[in-house]
Amino acid sequence: MVKFISAAEAAELVSDNTTLGVVGFGLSGFAEEVVKAIGERFEASGHPKNIHLRQSGSLGDGKERGIVHLAHEGLVTTWTCAMIGFNFQLGKLVSENKIKCYCLPQGVLINLWRETARGGPGFITKVGLGTYVDPRFEGAKMNEATTEDVVELIQFDGEEYLRYKNIPVDVVVLRGTTADEDGNISFEKESIINEGYHAAASAKANGGIVIAQVEYVAKSGSLHPKEVKIPGVFVDYVVVSTSADSNWQTEGTLYEPSFAGNLKKPQNQMPVLKLNARKVIARRAAAELRKGEMVNLGVGIPAGIAYVVAEEGFDGELVFSAEAGAIGGVPAPLPNFGSSFNAQAIIEPGQMFDLIDGGNLGVTCLGLAEADAQGNLNVSKFGGRVNGPGGFINITGFTPKILYCGTFMAGDESIVADGKLTISKPGKAPKFVEKVEQITFSGPEAAKRGLEVSYITERAVLKLIDGEMVLTEVAPGLDLQTDILDNMGFKPKIADDLKTMDAALFSESWGKLGETFV
Repeated sequence: MVKFISAAEAAELVSDNTTLGVVGFGLSGFAEEVVKAIGERFEASGHPKNIHLRQSGSLGDGKERGIVHLAHEGLVTTWTCAMIGFNFQLGKLVSENKIKCYCLPQGVLINLWRETARGGPGFITKVGLGTYVDPRFEGAKMNEATTEDVVELIQFDGEEYLRYKNIPVDVVVLRGTTADEDGNISFEKESIINEGYHAAASAKANGGIVIAQVEYVAKSGSLHPKEVKIPGVFVDYVVVSTSADSNWQTEGTLYEPSFAGNLKKPQNQMPVLKLNARKVIARRAAAELRKGEMVNLGVGIPAGIAYVVAEEGFDGELVFSAEAGAIGGVPAPLPNFGSSFNAQAIIEPGQMFDLIDGGNLGVTCLGLAEADAQGNLNVSKFGGRVNGPGGFINITGFTPKILYCGTFMAGDESIVADGKLTISKPGKAPKFVEKVEQITFSGPEAAKRGLEVSYITERAVLKLIDGEMVLTEVAPGLDLQTDILDNMGFKPKIADDLKTMDAALFSESWGKLGETFV
């Protein structure tokens, strides 16, 4: 029989040396009030301590909400996650070797809930081969304090796979919108259907407990059975939040009905991006897309591609998707990343990652942080500061076309006008280096799989061709040697038919997407 308790009472249920699973994506589905109470209990009593914290998505807004409530030395001593992201305080403890930390691919962690729940042997997949999670490299260990192996290289029928070991969990904390008196949980105001079901099932399979935070309580039997996402048989305790501020739909939105699929928002108000280097990159990436493709967009510059497509008059001609589960509509940028306006469908993230791992995306457009001579890319660790991959390793593992989008140098300042690019202030650090600090994307593995990979910047375009980085385009107004090659940590192959990027990309009005968007 489910019990209705306060957040403070829920915090008392988390014992020392517990493996604690927390569910959510940003602040979507995140049980803010319960997690905050756990942190407050530790501050007051020193308990619970020595927790193994386990999560899939990044949880928090980088300020005062989210998993930051657990950022106390001694509370968490092991952390398994996909994305540290905005959790700077916990990330600092990782960098100082005060917390053991594993950063696994987000899709792997989400599906590990399912594997643990069903008593499987761990999650077996090709995702992560050749990257830092491969045990031949770092085995997903993010600092020197982390020593235990959690990933194993195995073979089936002469092919290599990785086996990610199960992580039994003792307590799972999750959030829904409504609980009925029997503990059945619905998600009607949530922007995504997170991994709460399999996380709850995993806890119960291990003899653990499930705590659900909700906004509302409904009469027993009054919820439509198809709206119940977590059945009451999995839920032990329900906390009814005492403040709306504990139920933010995303990091930036308390509640947006179109994120939850509860209305369709007019799309004639899409913003028009200001002409600058970032818009040039988004335009050049858009020229690689084709009508009808299913497209995944990452944060930052890639998110602007949807706006460029709309500005060019092709809104609705692509099926945009987000790894959190939305298909169709328009993916929202930060601080609402993971949610989508007017989605056609919202599926569970485990289902979405099955789709992604199976190579069913047409193209993905992701950020370009650091690339090297082999085409490897790093987005997960810089100067010892741990960031994690999020869904990056899954998304780039088997998607047939990959577009990495970013400025040519970190801190670049440039002027875009009159059909050309002028560098007003060179960047402080090159993004194209001899060897990346950590391999989040493996160029050699991509070449082996026959993936089409492009590196799109405002200064130049490179492509990974037959395992070799090839410079194929240079922006108008730039000198190949002084503006491009002298600012790279390696010398790429120069294409025999080296082209100048279309001057229209650097003009106030582009109007040429229709020439390629067929």
